[in-house]
Amino acid sequence: METKVRFHLPGLRYNYPLNMFWISMLEQYPEFFREGVEIGSCFGEFPMSLWTGGRFVGGDQCDAGYIKSVIKSINDKGIPIRYTYTNPEITEKDLDDPYCNFCMDCANNGMNEVMIFSPVLEKYLREKFPNFAYNSSTCKEIRDFETLNAELEKDYKYVVLDYNLNYRWDILKKVNHPEKLELLVNTLCIPNCPRRGEHYKNQARNERIALANRKLPPDQRKPLVPWTCEYGDKNCVHTIQNYETFIKPDDIWNKYVPLGINNFKIEGRTANLFSLIDTYCLFMLKPERAGEARLQLINNLTHAGIIHISRPKPGNWP
Repeated sequence: METKVRFHLPGLRYNYPLNMFWISMLEQYPEFFREGVEIGSCFGEFPMSLWTGGRFVGGDQCDAGYIKSVIKSINDKGIPIRYTYTNPEITEKDLDDPYCNFCMDCANNGMNEVMIFSPVLEKYLREKFPNFAYNSSTCKEIRDFETLNAELEKDYKYVVLDYNLNYRWDILKKVNHPEKLELLVNTLCIPNCPRRGEHYKNQARNERIALANRKLPPDQRKPLVPWTCEYGDKNCVHTIQNYETFIKPDDIWNKYVPLGINNFKIEGRTANLFSLIDTYCLFMLKPERAGEARLQLINNLTHAGIIHISRPKPGNWP
């Protein structure tokens, strides 16, 4: 039987064109890809969603037509969308947020998923939207075997592993449901980053500030809470490969899949487009076909106007 290796792609807004081209390339040129590669979901949020977590996307708030179109386009490919509703500071007052509830309504077709962290939000969503599959977020930072196994026994489709356990074979070889594990392959944080949880909270606070600012005149808007990180803000897929938590592409097929682990998440909702292209190519393409496929992808993105190439304007000869 062919091995299925599912990759979960970041972004429902800014990376949406790239992801749709990538999905099309997998359909049309499967010979470019490593054995059994599938797209397990496209994850993220439609900005600006109060419930979102992990990344502060900011920017424009999408209209109803765009939201419905994106969901339909991805679902028509047989791929779920997965909302990343992992804001760690959700309160009861936030549950009736009209925009987030509208986004849930649009995707309430029995095909889609939610990544969850807050128990308050999880209880609300499970009761109001039972047709969604729910996933446990890496934001919970579960790092011991007993708690991880208990999480895997719960009613989650997937449990995203804390990245610090990526190479803890003593744990990975003993979990009861390896098929429910999802691993972050390219986490930019250094191993055992001491500020990861603090970063999640900063993102959540800025989401709330940015949403409140939309209703205020410019002179009354509050500044976002600044964030600088000495542990990884400047990293990309080419600078993190020496981290002990970085998953080497060959190890996916040679070490994880034999254990029954076949779900892998790519970070990058706010990544540079070209960095994300390199990341996709590294993990999913056959090394000997990666150059050809990357060039074809960039050409397609250019022809579609996603990548803009400006040429120097000609001057006038006297």
